[in-house]
Amino acid sequence: MVHLHVHSNYSFLQGTATLDNLISAAKKSNSKSLALTDTNGMYGLIQFTKKCIEANIKPILGAEIDDPNYKNQKAILLVKNNLGYSELCKIITSRKLNEDFSLIQILNSYQENLFVVTSSIELLQNIKINQNVFAELISTKRLRAKARLLYNYAFKNKIKFVATNPIYFLTKGDFLLHKVVTAIRLNSTVDNLSDDELVDEEFYWKDLTELEKIWRSLPEAVQNTEYIAESCNLDLELGKYKYPIYDKVLKDSYSLLWNEAYKGLKKKYIPLTQAAIDRLEKELRVIRELNLVDYFLIVWDIVQEAKKRRMMMIGRGSAANSIVSYCLELTQVDPIKYNLYFERFLNKGRSNPPDVDIDFSWKERDEIVKYVFEKYGYENVAMISTTVTFRARSAFREVAKAYGFTNEEISKYSKYIPWTEAVNLKNISELFPEAKNINFKIEPWKSIVEIAAQISHFPRYLSIHPSGIIVTPKPVNNFVALEYAKNKGLGLIITQPDMYTIEDLGLIKIDLLSQRSLGVLRDTLSSIEENKKM
Repeated sequence: MVHLHVHSNYSFLQGTATLDNLISAAKKSNSKSLALTDTNGMYGLIQFTKKCIEANIKPILGAEIDDPNYKNQKAILLVKNNLGYSELCKIITSRKLNEDFSLIQILNSYQENLFVVTSSIELLQNIKINQNVFAELISTKRLRAKARLLYNYAFKNKIKFVATNPIYFLTKGDFLLHKVVTAIRLNSTVDNLSDDELVDEEFYWKDLTELEKIWRSLPEAVQNTEYIAESCNLDLELGKYKYPIYDKVLKDSYSLLWNEAYKGLKKKYIPLTQAAIDRLEKELRVIRELNLVDYFLIVWDIVQEAKKRRMMMIGRGSAANSIVSYCLELTQVDPIKYNLYFERFLNKGRSNPPDVDIDFSWKERDEIVKYVFEKYGYENVAMISTTVTFRARSAFREVAKAYGFTNEEISKYSKYIPWTEAVNLKNISELFPEAKNINFKIEPWKSIVEIAAQISHFPRYLSIHPSGIIVTPKPVNNFVALEYAKNKGLGLIITQPDMYTIEDLGLIKIDLLSQRSLGVLRDTLSSIEENKKM
């Protein structure tokens, strides 16, 4: 039997099992397949896929989608193929961005490339039923009566059913950890949580033998889990790049890059030398062979627009090793004069894409980002997220709050906790001199730091990467799910996967950084101009 309904700690402050622990449990159970179905998210799907492949376990990608307007309407969506993956990205994006999201409407629109598994009779009554729709039977003491009603409904209406064992935590003893993170998520306390706010205590990892014993009277439900697992066949083509397009109408982008690079070469090298020509030709060949022509044109276009607007900016990093970058005025350093090697920036053997960093004044960076969105289309551009995780001080503070302590009581200890990992809290006084007077060996602090240590590096929320932006050849939500950044009021939309996952998926980022020193230079020059007028 296959675990089709697994929440990880990437399901922000809901599931508590880490990906490593889940894969380890699957290996011990001799599981051939494993599904990840975090709530309204695909935050950990790519890391999950990579770890499954390493462990020789078939990854099944999915998500549990709920309807924000109808509490009891939920469905697990499992990806059958590559098109189903893109559809799941669009569904999650719609769930996160659209206030009028309707799960019934979505399920009636996307079924061909996704399996739909739900325990909601209301949903089953209102969606099209076909070979991809299954009634989800969950056998726990708390849910047995509901499962019986659902089974009768499915049997009467000829709907296939499937056995699942929702997993939110790894062992039965981790239920307390689930309660704590739930209290943190709801800004409540452990003692004030209602049963409706907590998942079933039996939603922990059960090995295959135990599951088969539970479902021995209903072998068809177990067989259907196997059928779903065998039918889900996805190849994400990790590492295969999805190159951005500079201009969809332009038939020969290489000619444009060649012309602009040579135009710059003639300006930069007077007299023009054969060494400079040879270097430019070599670099252009490599750029063309690596399909990076449009990427360079997009960065060049951004720089040209910034110059038109008289913005303060400078290119830096290994891009300065390239004469193409120099001739396109992406960078300001002559690589021939300073004997800089192009191969440090870009070469045929490089496994990851180039990284051209462009610094802008902190006062002007948002303006140029807006230009990129407008030029290449809001549907084809997105800011990259970064995952904020729990460190020692934040873990201690949030767990203590969940236990009902006030900010004043917590601050007596937290102000002495240094910037370190939460796992160090148990021995904080021995490890750090500044924390030598903290005594976490007595209750209730002993229990609090033990739990805080367990959520070390747990995802807490998504923030915006300080510089990363992606431009994609098709709408971004074909490749990743999107959502609002933490402060929804700002209207900033970010990718659910972070920078590292974006690179795994082959999406190429452009770094547009905000630099305060350039703002100071801009203000200085403006002051000089004003003084000259006087």
